[in-house]
Amino acid sequence: MKQGLFIAASMAAVAAAMPAQAQEAAAVEASGEIVVTAQKRVQNVQDVPISIAVVSGEVLQEQGSASLVDYAGYVPGMNVSNSGTPGQTTITLRGVAPLNASQTVGIYLDDAPVGSSAIYNRAGAFTIDLMPYDLERIEVLKGPQGTLYGASSIGGLVKYVTVQPDTTQFKVRAGVEGFAIKGSDGLGWGAQAMVNVPIIQDKLAVSGSFAWRSTPGWVDSVNNAALKDQNDYEQRGGRAALLWTPTPEFNVKLVGIWQSLDSEGNGLYAADLTGTRLGDGRSYNNYVPESYDIDLDYYSATIDYDFGAATLTSATTYSKTQSRQLQDASYAFGVLFPLLTGDTVPAGITPFSLDLGLKKWTQEVRLASPSGDRFEWLIGGFFTDETTSNAQLVRSYDMAGNIIPALDPLAIVGLPATYKEYAVFGNATFKLSEQFEITGGLRWARNKQTFRQISSGAIVPQADDPGKSAESVFTYSISPQFHINEDAMLYARLATGYRPGGPNVIVPNVPPTVDADRMKNYEIGLKADFVDRLVSVDVAIFMMDWTDIQVVRSFGGVSGGANGGKARSKGIEGSFALRPAPGLTLSATGSYTDASLSEDVPDISGVDGDRLPAVPKFSGALRADYEFELGGGDKGSFGVGIRHASSRLSLVESDPLVARAKPYTSVDLNASVTLGDHWTARAYARNLFDNKGEMARTTMADGLNQPSFLAISPLQPRTIGVALDMAF
Repeated sequence: MKQGLFIAASMAAVAAAMPAQAQEAAAVEASGEIVVTAQKRVQNVQDVPISIAVVSGEVLQEQGSASLVDYAGYVPGMNVSNSGTPGQTTITLRGVAPLNASQTVGIYLDDAPVGSSAIYNRAGAFTIDLMPYDLERIEVLKGPQGTLYGASSIGGLVKYVTVQPDTTQFKVRAGVEGFAIKGSDGLGWGAQAMVNVPIIQDKLAVSGSFAWRSTPGWVDSVNNAALKDQNDYEQRGGRAALLWTPTPEFNVKLVGIWQSLDSEGNGLYAADLTGTRLGDGRSYNNYVPESYDIDLDYYSATIDYDFGAATLTSATTYSKTQSRQLQDASYAFGVLFPLLTGDTVPAGITPFSLDLGLKKWTQEVRLASPSGDRFEWLIGGFFTDETTSNAQLVRSYDMAGNIIPALDPLAIVGLPATYKEYAVFGNATFKLSEQFEITGGLRWARNKQTFRQISSGAIVPQADDPGKSAESVFTYSISPQFHINEDAMLYARLATGYRPGGPNVIVPNVPPTVDADRMKNYEIGLKADFVDRLVSVDVAIFMMDWTDIQVVRSFGGVSGGANGGKARSKGIEGSFALRPAPGLTLSATGSYTDASLSEDVPDISGVDGDRLPAVPKFSGALRADYEFELGGGDKGSFGVGIRHASSRLSLVESDPLVARAKPYTSVDLNASVTLGDHWTARAYARNLFDNKGEMARTTMADGLNQPSFLAISPLQPRTIGVALDMAF
């Protein structure tokens, strides 16, 4: 059965957290360099001893990117598998894919994690896609980030950095967009607006934004003629922010973010077990609508005070996420009606509803020395308190849609849980000379969890059983750096991370808890700009060892969590940029990843050497971007990109139900004309040649674990759009 839902998955770090940092960021950006906050202080990305990719919000808009899958192909080492709509998404970095329902890539949104750290909220399969209109940039940090960012970032971290209020200028931005997807039932559209108002010059400002996007569907059902173009969806999002800087040393920032996604069905195709697609090749085989909805409310308060010798930061957040998914599980359960009733009831329809809820408080306090000193340090503490819900219901209907009393409900399951974590951490950089420095960090964390297993129904035993767990985890990192000159750095990095365990399902012979799994990363990298940034290079060679892997194990016909096995991911990733003429940038990104089990893992039918799922061995992209003057203050731009990913597996290589997704190669175009400082017209094309590649392919099995059909997550068909933006 397709895995359920969630993660207010998103991310961040605030680039302009305090006036001094804002001035530093502005100075660096003015020089044409890129700033990040990966180490919780503003730095040039070329000076950070971590492999980082940065995608600006402006680039996302120019290229017509509307979701994670649209830009992931241009980030080396990043792969995103979509299960039907934005948000139903699994992210992998450096080959580390979740082998159970919890996430391996952390998600941050403006200085705090979002999404659950617990096992039962399915954070590994559901990620909220923030619309790019109000984003400053997205930072993708590769390799374990456990020291500064804590739990569930063993593969890396994705950070959404939002646009901050400006206390100096009144600003208004707005835009409209129209687009067409090959085979869809109509045109898609988007609209957005943003306003920034300085209330007290240089001291107090508020900003707000709102965006609405409607995407048409193009997938039909071969089993229900009424389900035509069923995968249309709408996204809506708003943001309000206040920045108060009464003195140069003190500031307060308050932010509220709201986002929702409502979809009628999934953008999946179905194929028989030979790979022949059903219907017109763009069809699924569901009987009932497979809707998906998710709502995120996020609030944060960040306070900074610069004492001179150090800056104190307090970041408090509260987020609430509620998601609802309906799946057609007829192929899994409905086909078993004859077996369950001694052939007295024929096969029927079994809608499966999954409701997931999360309420999450976080508090971080940290004290950091000024940047630029010979010895830079940061110490802090972190706390999170989560309450999660997981409600599952399987109904029983005959093929005419009538309830079958003897079998309805087939199953009712509730898995409410709580998660509390305390952590202390520190990070420091010591500059031994002008050329050599070393950065290191430590983190200690302890979590406590509670859990209840509530069940009833025709095929599940009645139960209401409690469970609990507690564990302590220690992580560290160390990164020596050698500055060849002021524009080139060679670094090494040893870093660890962990993914929390938790209480297990309560059945005989099942361990009461699942332990944390661990990741250790070894890395050597080079970051360099040559000939006054004519050439830029960022390359890293890595090896990561994954131990005590969390997996799903069958205990006498009942599935539960377990720890078992080891894996290793090794490879090379990098980016190269050439700027041969003013306004022209030629770039290439790529990664080679060999991610495989390093011992037998019978629980998942894996043997030593098996490739891990959801990971292409090779992925890469080429781009050419040109900006030029048109005269009279007007300017234009043009860009072309090619992205490619090799095949990916759905399960470990030896699993009898493994399926292999076809490689894809997509060509993308974008162009724009800006008149003066106020009006911009844009056009873009994604997957211009309508490549039929696949993001994922899965063998769907029935209730007896026998293969039934193939579910295919396709590359979105050719999409062409135009947009008009204004700014004052």
